[in-house]
Amino acid sequence: QVQLVESGGGLVQPGGSLRLSCAASGSIFSIALMGWYRQAPGKQRELVADITNGGSTNYADSVKGRFAISRDNAKNTVYLQMNSLKPEDTAVYYCNALISSADSYTLRNYWGQGTQGTVSS
Repeated sequence: QVQLVESGGGLVQPGGSLRLSCAASGSIFSIALMGWYRQAPGKQRELVADITNGGSTNYADSVKGRFAISRDNAKNTVYLQMNSLKPEDTAVYYCNALISSADSYTLRNYWGQGTQGTVSS
């Protein structure tokens, strides 16, 4: 069984920073893609950033230049460094990963439970 466990959310003032972490565990053969999505109240879930196992990154226009995604393949962990935070960044942040399990080698999409990030003065 594969699990994604997030940490690092919290409350921060505008202009501040937060760093999110997400560790994948379980019967993992390989992880093709890891990323972060977010969902604000009353809005649809949207892609924030993702990163391939080769290190290629992709960002939403709204976070370019402020957020940085990285991953440690040895630890099956993805990070999201969020700087210059704005109130509109307030959302539940979800980790996402495309994983082949060691049991079946079938590629599946997995989600974390979500972590709240709140930007407010």
